[in-house]
Amino acid sequence: MSDTNYVKKDTFEKMKEELQHMKGVERPAASKAIAEAREKGDLKENAEYDAAKEAQGMLEAKIKYLEGVIATARILDETNIDTSKVSILTKVTVTNLGTKKQVTYQIVSEKEADLKLGKISVTSPIGKGLLGKTIGEVAEVQVPAGQLKFKIEDITI
Repeated sequence: MSDTNYVKKDTFEKMKEELQHMKGVERPAASKAIAEAREKGDLKENAEYDAAKEAQGMLEAKIKYLEGVIATARILDETNIDTSKVSILTKVTVTNLGTKKQVTYQIVSEKEADLKLGKISVTSPIGKGLLGKTIGEVAEVQVPAGQLKFKIEDITI
Protein backbone atom coordinates (compact mmCIF):
# COMPACT_ATOMS: atom_id res chain seq x y z
CA MET A 1 0.00 0.00 0.00
CA SER A 2 2.56 2.58 -1.14
CA ASP A 3 -0.02 4.66 -3.03
CA THR A 4 -0.67 8.11 -1.66
CA ASN A 5 -4.09 8.55 -0.06
CA TYR A 6 -5.40 12.06 -0.62
CA VAL A 7 -7.75 13.12 2.16
CA LYS A 8 -9.21 16.27 3.66
CA LYS A 9 -8.02 17.28 7.11
CA ASP A 10 -11.29 16.30 8.84
CA THR A 11 -11.16 12.81 7.27
CA PHE A 12 -7.55 12.43 8.41
CA GLU A 13 -8.52 13.38 11.97
CA LYS A 14 -11.44 10.89 11.93
CA MET A 15 -9.09 8.11 10.79
CA LYS A 16 -6.67 8.91 13.62
CA GLU A 17 -9.52 8.87 16.16
CA GLU A 18 -10.79 5.54 14.78
CA LEU A 19 -7.29 4.04 15.04
CA GLN A 20 -6.90 5.27 18.65
CA HIS A 21 -10.30 3.76 19.52
CA MET A 22 -9.34 0.41 18.00
CA LYS A 23 -6.00 0.33 19.82
CA GLY A 24 -7.21 1.74 23.14
CA VAL A 25 -10.69 0.23 23.50
CA GLU A 26 -11.33 -2.60 21.05
CA ARG A 27 -7.92 -4.31 21.32
CA PRO A 28 -8.05 -4.65 25.14
CA ALA A 29 -11.67 -5.87 24.88
CA ALA A 30 -10.62 -8.54 22.37
CA SER A 31 -7.80 -9.69 24.65
CA LYS A 32 -10.21 -9.87 27.59
CA ALA A 33 -12.68 -11.94 25.54
CA ILE A 34 -9.90 -14.41 24.66
CA ALA A 35 -8.81 -14.66 28.31
CA GLU A 36 -12.40 -15.30 29.44
CA ALA A 37 -12.91 -17.97 26.77
CA ARG A 38 -9.59 -19.61 27.68
CA GLU A 39 -10.75 -19.96 31.30
CA LYS A 40 -13.68 -22.10 30.15
CA GLY A 41 -11.49 -25.13 29.57
CA ASP A 42 -10.49 -27.32 26.62
CA LEU A 43 -9.42 -25.05 23.75
CA LYS A 44 -9.89 -27.74 21.07
CA GLU A 45 -13.67 -27.69 21.41
CA ASN A 46 -14.16 -24.12 22.56
CA ALA A 47 -16.10 -22.20 19.89
CA GLU A 48 -16.11 -19.07 22.03
CA TYR A 49 -12.28 -19.09 22.10
CA ASP A 50 -12.09 -19.62 18.31
CA ALA A 51 -14.54 -16.77 17.70
CA ALA A 52 -12.63 -14.43 20.03
CA LYS A 53 -9.33 -15.28 18.29
CA GLU A 54 -10.89 -14.69 14.87
CA ALA A 55 -12.36 -11.35 15.98
CA GLN A 56 -8.95 -10.32 17.32
CA GLY A 57 -7.32 -11.27 14.01
CA MET A 58 -9.82 -9.19 12.06
CA LEU A 59 -9.31 -6.24 14.41
CA GLU A 60 -5.53 -6.45 14.00
CA ALA A 61 -5.95 -6.51 10.21
CA LYS A 62 -8.14 -3.38 10.36
CA ILE A 63 -5.58 -1.64 12.59
CA LYS A 64 -2.74 -2.54 10.21
CA TYR A 65 -4.76 -1.32 7.19
CA LEU A 66 -5.68 1.98 8.87
CA GLU A 67 -2.08 2.53 9.99
CA GLY A 68 -1.02 2.08 6.35
CA VAL A 69 -3.65 4.53 5.10
CA ILE A 70 -2.62 7.12 7.70
CA ALA A 71 1.09 6.62 6.96
CA THR A 72 0.54 7.31 3.25
CA ALA A 73 -2.05 10.07 3.71
CA ARG A 74 -1.53 13.42 2.13
CA ILE A 75 -3.78 16.15 3.48
CA LEU A 76 -5.28 18.34 0.79
CA ASP A 77 -6.07 21.99 1.34
CA GLU A 78 -9.26 22.93 -0.49
CA THR A 79 -8.09 26.55 -0.89
CA ASN A 80 -5.23 25.53 -3.22
CA ILE A 81 -7.29 23.51 -5.70
CA ASP A 82 -7.12 24.43 -9.38
CA THR A 83 -10.64 24.46 -10.86
CA SER A 84 -9.54 24.87 -14.49
CA LYS A 85 -9.50 21.07 -14.78
CA VAL A 86 -11.00 18.12 -12.92
CA SER A 87 -8.80 17.04 -10.02
CA ILE A 88 -9.19 15.45 -6.60
CA LEU A 89 -11.63 17.34 -4.32
CA THR A 90 -13.20 19.27 -7.21
CA LYS A 91 -16.93 19.03 -7.85
CA VAL A 92 -17.63 18.37 -11.49
CA THR A 93 -21.02 18.74 -13.13
CA VAL A 94 -21.37 16.44 -16.12
CA THR A 95 -24.05 15.57 -18.64
CA ASN A 96 -24.31 11.92 -19.56
CA LEU A 97 -24.60 12.18 -23.35
CA GLY A 98 -26.41 8.82 -23.51
CA THR A 99 -29.21 9.68 -21.08
CA LYS A 100 -28.96 13.52 -21.19
CA LYS A 101 -29.02 13.49 -17.38
CA GLN A 102 -26.91 16.02 -15.52
CA VAL A 103 -25.08 14.91 -12.36
CA THR A 104 -22.57 16.53 -10.02
CA TYR A 105 -19.80 14.40 -8.53
CA GLN A 106 -17.07 15.29 -6.10
CA ILE A 107 -13.81 13.48 -6.84
CA VAL A 108 -12.43 12.14 -3.54
CA SER A 109 -10.05 9.51 -2.15
CA GLU A 110 -11.16 5.88 -1.87
CA LYS A 111 -11.59 6.32 1.91
CA GLU A 112 -14.08 9.20 1.43
CA ALA A 113 -16.06 7.80 -1.53
CA ASP A 114 -19.83 7.58 -1.00
CA LEU A 115 -21.99 7.48 -4.11
CA LYS A 116 -25.15 8.37 -2.15
CA LEU A 117 -23.47 11.69 -1.29
CA GLY A 118 -22.22 12.19 -4.86
CA LYS A 119 -18.61 11.47 -3.86
CA ILE A 120 -16.79 9.16 -6.27
CA SER A 121 -13.34 7.70 -5.84
CA VAL A 122 -10.46 9.08 -7.86
CA THR A 123 -9.58 5.43 -8.62
CA SER A 124 -13.05 4.47 -9.92
CA PRO A 125 -13.53 4.18 -13.70
CA ILE A 126 -15.61 7.39 -13.83
CA GLY A 127 -13.20 9.23 -11.49
CA LYS A 128 -10.20 8.23 -13.62
CA GLY A 129 -12.03 9.16 -16.82
CA LEU A 130 -12.92 12.65 -15.59
CA LEU A 131 -9.50 13.54 -14.14
CA GLY A 132 -7.66 16.25 -16.03
CA LYS A 133 -10.63 17.20 -18.22
CA THR A 134 -11.67 20.84 -18.68
CA ILE A 135 -15.08 22.48 -19.14
CA GLY A 136 -16.56 21.60 -22.52
CA GLU A 137 -14.51 18.42 -22.97
CA VAL A 138 -16.15 15.01 -23.41
CA ALA A 139 -14.81 12.18 -21.26
CA GLU A 140 -15.25 8.68 -22.63
CA VAL A 141 -15.35 6.27 -19.69
CA GLN A 142 -15.23 2.49 -19.92
CA VAL A 143 -17.43 0.96 -17.22
CA PRO A 144 -18.58 -2.66 -16.72
CA ALA A 145 -21.89 -1.83 -18.47
CA GLY A 146 -20.12 -0.41 -21.54
CA GLN A 147 -18.81 2.98 -22.58
CA LEU A 148 -20.26 6.21 -21.20
CA LYS A 149 -19.68 9.71 -22.53
CA PHE A 150 -19.77 12.65 -20.13
CA LYS A 151 -19.61 16.30 -21.18
CA ILE A 152 -17.93 18.45 -18.55
CA GLU A 153 -20.32 21.34 -17.75
CA ASP A 154 -18.78 22.94 -14.65
CA ILE A 155 -15.89 22.49 -12.20
CA THR A 156 -16.05 23.97 -8.68
CA ILE A 157 -14.78 23.34 -5.17
